[in-house]
Amino acid sequence: MVIKKIINNNIVSSIDQYGGELVVMGRGIGFGKKPGQEINDAAVEKIFRMDNKDNLERFKALLAKLPLEYVQLSSDIISYAKSSIEIKLNQNVYLTLTDHIGFAIDRFKEGMHFANALLEEIKLFYPKEYLVGKYALRLIEEKTSLRMPDDEAASIALHLVNAQYDTRIGDTFRMTNMIREMMEYVEKEFPQFRENSMHRDWLVSNLKYMAHRLLKLPPIDGPEEDEFHSAVKEYCEEECRLVDDINVFLKDKYNCFMTGEEKVYLAVSIKRTRDAYKNV
Repeated sequence: MVIKKIINNNIVSSIDQYGGELVVMGRGIGFGKKPGQEINDAAVEKIFRMDNKDNLERFKALLAKLPLEYVQLSSDIISYAKSSIEIKLNQNVYLTLTDHIGFAIDRFKEGMHFANALLEEIKLFYPKEYLVGKYALRLIEEKTSLRMPDDEAASIALHLVNAQYDTRIGDTFRMTNMIREMMEYVEKEFPQFRENSMHRDWLVSNLKYMAHRLLKLPPIDGPEEDEFHSAVKEYCEEECRLVDDINVFLKDKYNCFMTGEEKVYLAVSIKRTRDAYKNV
């Protein structure tokens, strides 16, 4: 690889064989070097690719001002997330999480501690991502001697959720609130759902995918009423009424709605979960 631009002593940009620009990290990789010179392969620690040019330019600007330690922390957290919970992450997570890690550490050093209003919801709805966040706090403490609060683990988890669903942080907050509010409807009607269990986790997982579709993707056309729908309404009468109430709420607050197919699927999911609680 040939150096295109020196970002700092530890980070340079290069061009791959297809003409795409890369960001290459390694301690001292840019020290004393000039554009056009070969990159020492032995010094390469990490190669970053961005999904679009704008994000690439933002990433280079961010790396130019951050300590290498912060960049390595973010990269190690992302690598751990990919290997430990086997999730696919948008490449832009390297930009968003690195930016957040730098900001959070500097903020904490200045004595600025902010609570995450969705801490409990994140622990409940995104448990795997939250555990990665807890790992991140241990890693940050190991590297910087800073012991950050669990609220920060939740914030890191949200960035991982963003990268999975390809959403912005504001969308993820809305999605998390939507899941919580839908669960509140379910728990009010069926109090047994407040009890933590694998059955409740399964329903929450279904609500996560539904919330993502409702907020980010257009509805998929399908039959609104057929013999199957009619049979489900007879089999899940209480659940169907509850789902209709939830749908009205979604229209009023979020200006979105479930399709007939989605309503049936959610009603059957709630029925299935209710039956599972009865058999415990």
